[in-house]
Amino acid sequence: MGHSHAHKYGAGDGNVECHGLHDHHGHHHAPKDFGRAFAIGVILNTGFVIIEATFGFLYGSMALVADAGHNLSDVLALLLAWGASLAAKRAPSDRYTYGFKSSTILAAIANALLLAVAIGAILFETVHRLMEPQEPQGTVMMVVAGIGVAINAGTAMLFLRGQEDLNIRGAYLHMAADALVSVGVVVAGLAIVLTGLWWIDPLVSFAIVAMIAWGTWGLAKDSLAMGLLAVPARIDVAEVRAHLAGLEGVKAVHDLHIWPMSTTETALTAHLVVPGRPPEDAFLHEIAHSLEDRFGIGHATIQIERGDGTDCETHC
Repeated sequence: MGHSHAHKYGAGDGNVECHGLHDHHGHHHAPKDFGRAFAIGVILNTGFVIIEATFGFLYGSMALVADAGHNLSDVLALLLAWGASLAAKRAPSDRYTYGFKSSTILAAIANALLLAVAIGAILFETVHRLMEPQEPQGTVMMVVAGIGVAINAGTAMLFLRGQEDLNIRGAYLHMAADALVSVGVVVAGLAIVLTGLWWIDPLVSFAIVAMIAWGTWGLAKDSLAMGLLAVPARIDVAEVRAHLAGLEGVKAVHDLHIWPMSTTETALTAHLVVPGRPPEDAFLHEIAHSLEDRFGIGHATIQIERGDGTDCETHC
């Protein structure tokens, strides 16, 4: 589970030495396999895009055509997220020593961008309909959008249990957003049938865009933070530092770094100054397990320094 080696190196004029360097790695369990969920989602949504676009053109409903375009962007997003999840499982190599785990972060960023494009497309179509009003086909809108609600909500439920993975969360948000859009189209269609007021359709569209934008902002903010190797929001660095400093025999903690390896795995490196105590496997295993159990940090590299820590802070 771990490996060790010792280094001896001088500091300053050589009167103080730091030695007994020991590395320990703990590995988090592999992320859940959502391959079946991705396959079902891609097949169902591709079929619905064809149906929705066909009825939209046949019955002159640009709302259905625009929603079909939105659903098409979600099919592409699902394919992107699926590809990233498969890439993340590839074994490390001499060039990519972490494998392709970080591809899940790139996919999450791309999904946020796709959602932003979809928002722009819906806004464009909504404004266009306000400027050039046309009589909507309320009944057709209700029937086709109702099918969309069932398909998109069902697909979103397939990803409900993977919210801790930002990549899976992105897929869930895409599907949940589509379900909301379809609900809005159903409501708008019913209202139009009952009242004959054409402007209900664009009004509902604006409300839907606002809801999608709110979810997109959160996804974009989190995925960009991961791309910049920020400490995951669920982890308090001060709490981790206090935990390490409170271990028996630890006099100081420095060079503490925490960053996301992927949307599900977190890594940590730290120097612990432990005067007079040789590096022991049991001690290092205890640290790794405590970091994983308490903070969800599954890949920890700990360096033990046996000096008093006065020069290591500056030179090591």
